[in-house]
Amino acid sequence: MSDARALVIFSGGQDSTTCLAWALREYGKGNVDCITFRYGQRHAQEIEAAQKIAADFGIANHRVVSLDGYGQVTDSALLNPGLLIATAEGAACPNTVVDGRNMLFLLMAAIAAKRDGTRDLVTGVCEADSSGYPDCRDAFVTSCNATLNLAMDYTFRIRTPLMALTKAQVWALADELGILDYVAEHTLTCYNGVIGRGCGDCPACALRQRGYDAYKGGLP
Repeated sequence: MSDARALVIFSGGQDSTTCLAWALREYGKGNVDCITFRYGQRHAQEIEAAQKIAADFGIANHRVVSLDGYGQVTDSALLNPGLLIATAEGAACPNTVVDGRNMLFLLMAAIAAKRDGTRDLVTGVCEADSSGYPDCRDAFVTSCNATLNLAMDYTFRIRTPLMALTKAQVWALADELGILDYVAEHTLTCYNGVIGRGCGDCPACALRQRGYDAYKGGLP
């Protein structure tokens, strides 16, 4: 267990909840804080789920930061409830991608972390099963880490425990951490705001369920 502190970028979804449990194991309960962003996402349930989960995990310092102007500079099915969630023919990823989101989240988290004397940022981005989102790639995270260090003259370490994992392996990690059932029942991954198993129709639910089925199917 490390003596360092960590700030977890926390959405209340499967990946960030698994990362939160991982951070608590890695750093110890008193050394982990959370930050959640309200950025105009289409369902307020995400914030409520994040707050409940952070409380359930005993996180004393959980900030919810407003970025409500996001929808003024870009468009996405996650920001505009009038858009039908879909993947255009030939597109690399669904229209739920929010340009620059992880970069903005990491920047805001880094600013908050520096103020508190924290150097480690934990985020649940995953290159292996990311729906093609460009800001979930390891190359982006490495570049962003270097830029943050230069921008603030401060040594940050962005930790991505899920980066090389498939969704099945993320479920396996949740099981190893003792939170498999909790993640399945209480996290919010669904783009339509349905907690737990989700709506079953959106791309996030499909990816999550495929991973769960693959993990369960591989168990003896």
